[in-house]
Amino acid sequence: MFDIGFSELLVIGVLTLIVMGPERLPETIRTIGLWIGRLRQIFTAARSELENEVGMHEVRRQLHNEQILRNLEDTKDELAKNKAELEASAAALTKPIDDTPIDTSRDNKS
Repeated sequence: MFDIGFSELLVIGVLTLIVMGPERLPETIRTIGLWIGRLRQIFTAARSELENEVGMHEVRRQLHNEQILRNLEDTKDELAKNKAELEASAAALTKPIDDTPIDTSRDNKS
């Protein structure tokens, strides 16, 4: 998101150590960590409240149901295609065999 590399983090850490001093640095880091945790909780609560207001659960469920219906339609189309192919194969197999007699007299003349 912020595209910060290790070297930038190292520079920020050294500057913070110089400005804050080694005595106040652990307390400051702990306080910043607590504030970040609180902000995450606030954003998570706001997001879940917004999703409940908008009805995101219902929207997700509806999208899931539509996907299942699309999959069923695709399967139905594929089965219909396979059925047509099988019926064509069965029709080819049930055609009467050519009953013309084989001339065996040629084989006996030699």
